[in-house]
Order: sequence, then C-alpha cells, then structure tokens
Amino acid sequence: MLERLNTARTWIRACTDISVSLLALAVVLQVLFGATVPFFPIDVVGSVVDVTAQLGSEGLVGLVAVWVLVHLLTTD
Repeated sequence: MLERLNTARTWIRACTDISVSLLALAVVLQVLFGATVPFFPIDVVGSVVDVTAQLGSEGLVGLVAVWVLVHLLTTD
C-alpha cells in the first residue's frame, strides 16, 4: 500500500513539474510574441493576473492559499 502511495506521489509531482514548466513557457512566449501565440490560444498572463487579484482580494484566506500552494510545490 505504501509503495502505491509513493508511486502516485511521484507521478503527481512529475505532472506538477511539467505543468509549472509549461505555464512558465507560455508566459515567456506571450511576453515575447504578444497575446497571439498560435499554440497557446488562451491569455495566460491575463489568467495569472486574474488569479493573483482574486487571491489578493481574499485577504488572509488568499495568503493561506498561497502558502499551501508554495508548500506543496517546494516540499519533497
């Protein structure tokens, strides 16, 4: 059972790493080429700004949410 949980954790961590890398790539491409990047049809920078604004408007709950996300992404 513990082996399955470790396998699932490793798989989830790998998917998260790939997702964060793709998000960073999309932000860089949109900054370089503008909003019309052919293979990223959504406004990535606008979405990141919207999420940041939502978390900021929530006050303490937003700070706790950011802390949880950072903790999940940086712990081994």
